[in-house]
Amino acid sequence: MNPGFSPRQWVQAAAVAVLGVLMYPPFHLILPSFIALVPFIWLLESTRQEGHPDRRAALIGFCTGALTNGLGLWWMAVALYRFSPLSAIGYVLAVGVIAAWWGVTSWAVVLIWRRTPGVPRWVVFTCCWTAMEWLVGHSGDLAFPWLGLGTSLTGYPILVQWADIAGARGVTFWLAACNALLATTGSKARRAQALVAVSVAVAMAYGVWRESSLAVRPLGAVALVQPNVSLERGSAPEAGDGIFRSLLEQSRASLATGDPGLIIWPEASLPGYLGAHPDWSSGVTAFARRYHRSVLLGGMDVILDGKSGFDVYNAAFLYDSTGVRSVYHKNHLVPLVEQIPFLPARWTQGIHGLGSFEPGLTAPILHAPPGGFGVLICFESTFESVARSYRRRGADFLVNIVNDEWLRSTPAASQHAAHLVMRAIETRAAIVRVANSGISETIDPLGVVTVHTDMNTRRTLVQPIETTDVIPLYVRWGDWVGLMVLLATGGLGIFACFESREGEAKTSGGR
Repeated sequence: MNPGFSPRQWVQAAAVAVLGVLMYPPFHLILPSFIALVPFIWLLESTRQEGHPDRRAALIGFCTGALTNGLGLWWMAVALYRFSPLSAIGYVLAVGVIAAWWGVTSWAVVLIWRRTPGVPRWVVFTCCWTAMEWLVGHSGDLAFPWLGLGTSLTGYPILVQWADIAGARGVTFWLAACNALLATTGSKARRAQALVAVSVAVAMAYGVWRESSLAVRPLGAVALVQPNVSLERGSAPEAGDGIFRSLLEQSRASLATGDPGLIIWPEASLPGYLGAHPDWSSGVTAFARRYHRSVLLGGMDVILDGKSGFDVYNAAFLYDSTGVRSVYHKNHLVPLVEQIPFLPARWTQGIHGLGSFEPGLTAPILHAPPGGFGVLICFESTFESVARSYRRRGADFLVNIVNDEWLRSTPAASQHAAHLVMRAIETRAAIVRVANSGISETIDPLGVVTVHTDMNTRRTLVQPIETTDVIPLYVRWGDWVGLMVLLATGGLGIFACFESREGEAKTSGGR
């Protein structure tokens, strides 16, 4: 921050950052989800006594956002270094972009507060905050929906069962409203606190009812193959044959412990391009035919265009017992690591440390003995629209293949896995997550993790999975909360622009 910030403002900003860390894994405490933004709202309210309050709010928002996200995303500078020496730049850019969103949102909140004193302050803040979260997740190549406020409650599935109606965005709206109400001071504080308590009771009651009433049906068993290959070994072409044999060995072992219809290997299971190693492809085909199983594996796919070069994709390949192969190309790429924002992938091909994958354009539903399923590769688990689309088109379950070995033991590994709890509740479908070095897990349609592995271990699990025939309102209607808050925020902004400047001199004691 700058020298103009008082010690009290420094403390409040630091409190936002610390509470913001505590509400996500690995801590995953429940109380911070409801109070983390309270000091931030007090900071914005303090601008009323300062000159140029809108600009001051923007500065407060940017600085608090930089502090909060800088503390929450520190792992990027460490983990991404194994991919690129530019990791520090990527970390600074990510924190800077998100902090800029905080700044713009703060400016809008204070501007609307000042010009529309008749609108409750908690309503303004809640709409603006939820709209900001939508924009962060829908900003094209810069989209990074990593730490949404709603996702912070995935450690307590009973409180977010109603995400099958409103999605993660609805949970964000609720938590932002609770924070804003609890920031209320004066004569209306008790009424605001009572409203928060009632809302928690209602959410709990819906969760209890949903957990007792949701009917599930079995799909069959799947095998989760976690090879725990180090990033250095996994990127060495000469190690490919050994890794392939080890994966086949684990797959055979799974047949001795159960009857999986689908065997799943993680993202980037094999180093190099699958097309350049026909013996790998023929080996998987022979395995699938011999044991009458389907095998899903992650690898790189190359498509030649016959003119100016080739395109590289992060892909998932499905081999069935007849030898037929289906392919899915990852649609949402990790900024910097897999794609340089706004630059054609071919411009960076061959440059070490710069992402050069092309995004896939389709998301087919694949079929194996357990049923139809959609594939989410790594980062795609954070995009609720991908899972929702699969479910709306008839997928029985979802598969998330991941290579989180580069995250090692940073908080990012558990944060990454937490998103799938919300995806399971939103879609009411089972989810299978298979990671190279962990965390591999299965999640039931209620968002309950039924089995999981530890990080940095070699494991093979065979696990039955269940799904439901329920197609939730959220799947049918989409992100209707996101649309409503965008319209509401836009309406408030337009209303504020047409309000008389006389309203700026007024102060509102109520909320």
